[in-house]
Amino acid sequence: CQVLQIAGSAIPRRRQTRNAHAADSRQRACVAEIRDRAGDMRRRRGQGAAADGADGEASSSGERDAAANGVPANGGVHDGTSDQLQSTPEDAAAAAATAKAKKLQSFKTRTLSTVVLILLYGGVVYSGHVPVTLLVLTLQVNVMKEVFRLGRMDLEDEKLPGFRWKQWYFFVAAAFYLYVDTIKPNILVQLSSSKTASLLLAWVVKRHLLLSYFLYCGGFIMFVLSLKRGHYLYQFAQYAWTHMVILMVVVPSSFFVSSTFQGIIWYVMPSMLIIVNDIFAYIFGITLGRTPLIKLSPKKTWEGFLGGFVCAAVAAFYGSRILSNFNWMSCPRTDLGLGPLSCEPSPVFQDRTYTLQEVAETMPGPLEELLVVARWLLPTKAMAAMDSWTCVAKPLQLHAIPMSVFASLICPFGGFFASGLKRALRLKDFGDTIPGHGGITDRIDCQVLMAVFASLYYWSYINVSPGPSIGGLLDEVLRMPREQQLHFLKQLETLVAPGQAAASAL
Repeated sequence: CQVLQIAGSAIPRRRQTRNAHAADSRQRACVAEIRDRAGDMRRRRGQGAAADGADGEASSSGERDAAANGVPANGGVHDGTSDQLQSTPEDAAAAAATAKAKKLQSFKTRTLSTVVLILLYGGVVYSGHVPVTLLVLTLQVNVMKEVFRLGRMDLEDEKLPGFRWKQWYFFVAAAFYLYVDTIKPNILVQLSSSKTASLLLAWVVKRHLLLSYFLYCGGFIMFVLSLKRGHYLYQFAQYAWTHMVILMVVVPSSFFVSSTFQGIIWYVMPSMLIIVNDIFAYIFGITLGRTPLIKLSPKKTWEGFLGGFVCAAVAAFYGSRILSNFNWMSCPRTDLGLGPLSCEPSPVFQDRTYTLQEVAETMPGPLEELLVVARWLLPTKAMAAMDSWTCVAKPLQLHAIPMSVFASLICPFGGFFASGLKRALRLKDFGDTIPGHGGITDRIDCQVLMAVFASLYYWSYINVSPGPSIGGLLDEVLRMPREQQLHFLKQLETLVAPGQAAASAL
């Protein structure tokens, strides 16, 4: 053990050059070989001791007599095979019991932390649209913290003081652009209720695109001025790493903010489908899993993959109906207030009777074309039965099924991507923030893909032709020159005045 500790401590933790990297690889291979040999020696000694204890007194006396005469008890040949056969069942049973106990403990830890996370998540969702947006921002900050830490080299950072905060500067610039651009109509509505806030922030919102670009230019100039001889490769690698993380994590997850202000349900339902698929894939995997799914994640199995797919589809159809019964979840938010909301439910959240043809027209994909082909191939009686089939459901329930398919078939590849990155960096988890689950990045690797799909699906199939909003109108008016704004105000007063006079008369 002392030899292994000395050899292990000799391995450098940070690689500065390619030669050092090659030496590090050779040292690691040498230490691994030493450990394997030491383990084999310990196992052989343990097996020999177990076999000696099982032989009994007769065997021991015979061995002593043979040893006194200088002759081995078995005629000069050590029967290692028989020792191994006698000790293997006990060792296998002990190993199986240990593995089972560890799996059970891991299941308990993951279950407890999952329950706590669901409760916290429910509290934030119940608080409203703005707290949910702050939750997304908090998750992004934690993910950036974990991922930035992966690319750090302490020896390099010590020679580059102040270099690390430049990564956070680029994150702030990206967040400023994405969040203000997403909730600009809500900001304008909020500013219109306060003259002081309007004077302070209206210019910032109006020139937001230009400000965002100059923020990035400032970071770019600071990076160029911070380049230091002898550290160019490391600095440019960190610059590329920062942009890749922002592009693959911050930008996609910000789509959740856009979905949230259209109604909290458009954030809760997609993220819920990922959670349901993850939970049931894990349950089916540890109970029925036998067939490996992908080499990047050895613990993933086909049984867990298919079990999560079926459970996510069922949860999508029935869970979306339950969520739609909460009126406050379906109401869009036009400002940045924190109070409760109440609105007239959209037709998407109301029951209607569907025929098979209407279901095919509502659902995305080639269902309508497949129905046409079925009319040619199936007998007349079968087609008559299909045409007479009806069901009562909410449009939301039909739209939830494609989301569950995406959550089960496509989003897991976000997890596989993260698993490949961890394998490349020789990591088990990105962090240890959540007991039993690893870091924040380990939990939202699939949510990143789902955020983009949920937003695009909403604007493509659900809210196809949105009407003008107050925030959108204020944004357009703010872009007008001063003279046109005053003219628009006079025209608006002319149109609204007769209605106000009639209302006061009534």
